[in-house]
Amino acid sequence: MTHWLIMPVVLPALLAPFIILAARYHMGIQRVFSVVGVLAMIAIALGLAIETSDGTVMLYQLGAWAAPFGIVLVGDRLSTMMVLLMAVLALFVLLYAIGSRWDERGRHFHALFQFQLMGIAGAFLTGDLFNLFVFFEVLLIASYGLMIHSGGNVRLRAGVQYVLFNLLGSTLFLFALGALYAETGTLNMADLAQRVQLISADETVGIRVAAVLLILVFAIKAAIVPLHFWLPSSYAEAPPPVAALFAIMTKVGAYAIIRVYTMIFPVDLEVTAGLHGDWLLPVALLSLAVGAVGVLAAKKLDRLVAFSVIGSMGMVMVAVGMFTQTSIASALYYIVHSTFAAAALFLIVDLVRQSRGHLHLRTDAPVAGAALIAGLFMVAAIAMTGLPPLSGFVGKLMVLNAAFDSGPDAWVWTVVLVCSLINVVGFARAGSVLFWKAQSDGAPVPEAGRPAPSALSFVAVGGMIVMLLAHTAFAGQMYAYTTTTAQQLFAPADYTETVLGTPGKLSGAAKADAKEGDH
Repeated sequence: MTHWLIMPVVLPALLAPFIILAARYHMGIQRVFSVVGVLAMIAIALGLAIETSDGTVMLYQLGAWAAPFGIVLVGDRLSTMMVLLMAVLALFVLLYAIGSRWDERGRHFHALFQFQLMGIAGAFLTGDLFNLFVFFEVLLIASYGLMIHSGGNVRLRAGVQYVLFNLLGSTLFLFALGALYAETGTLNMADLAQRVQLISADETVGIRVAAVLLILVFAIKAAIVPLHFWLPSSYAEAPPPVAALFAIMTKVGAYAIIRVYTMIFPVDLEVTAGLHGDWLLPVALLSLAVGAVGVLAAKKLDRLVAFSVIGSMGMVMVAVGMFTQTSIASALYYIVHSTFAAAALFLIVDLVRQSRGHLHLRTDAPVAGAALIAGLFMVAAIAMTGLPPLSGFVGKLMVLNAAFDSGPDAWVWTVVLVCSLINVVGFARAGSVLFWKAQSDGAPVPEAGRPAPSALSFVAVGGMIVMLLAHTAFAGQMYAYTTTTAQQLFAPADYTETVLGTPGKLSGAAKADAKEGDH
């Protein structure tokens, strides 16, 4: 057992109270410790990803209590990849928050930021569904504090809507956990994967109810239509660095669906037959369409980007909803792409706001020095809409290729291509209004007292663009990694053996329950 596996959770959990107690009045010290903490998390996450890249499954037992009775953290290819993605994203977001001084516009930004990282990392690493619920609540509380950072009635209303919708999801999560525990007597994911196999086909009501509730909860987190209503206002009104960090939040929902419905409720499980592609794929296609229509109809740039996030999650869930190894590998590649693309766009939104003073998509007098912002917007828009040659185009081809292995390939191809065209039109309209049509209205005018964006802000956005370029340049290697990750997900024997210490067998508690059922 290695203690490094718990460090992505413990490190921000220790940094946050230290920042509050020892550096609450010293912004410079807060910034230093926050940046150093994120850099340390990147180093740790990279080490964990390298350690698990050969298929190794890492286990940490809190208090040395063995599963399924104790709390365990589990690191495999998928979880360590997601933690690394979160840490790299957090670094660029943090640099932007410091460069733009958003961290000074409210209280406890850096402490809340660290608590948010703790919740997200814990959600990716936990091997227990109840602790997944706990980490969901940690990141929910921290995200609410970050969302209303710097105040304002509009932001407060959006934050309340965000919390209420997610509290509804938390309530459903508790109901699902209660149903699962009543049926199986455990909430450890590896143990659940074995115990669910023991349930006879005529006693599936409780398990099917729990499976439906779980996918509804994760659909709320992933903002899948029709459970997406909280996202446009919440992301559009949140401080831009917070909205950029939230780009990883919807991926937590996608991660949970992938993890639970490949390990606990796999496609070939008779108990939950029909709960996968029968409805998840259609609503994913609907999410893609709603996102595209929202992009085309948006009258403000922040709302346009928020709807593009819904569309990108629709693309991810289209791949997930096919539930094949090829489609899951494509989904994982697209998750990395869409995270950086969405985060970069939210930060560019703030750069536009600083230069223009508003985000309405209307022709104004040109702004001096907007060429760099326009260039960044163009690259990020190309990535988000899936135009060649960037990773969005590569990821989209992977998803379309995966559709050949499933039934409704014609539907998938039609909806994806039509929505892509709509997205291109929507982003092209926004870019032309903001950066091109304005040039016909006269000579550039100064920013009228508005401070110019700092160099560090451009470095942060440029860093995300570089990550998108690297994701494109190394698409072959990345796809090979996600392919082996998908293979590991569809063959969870090593995972369950590592967690339970019983190669291919039931845990002791599960054996006892099975014997009682026989009697």
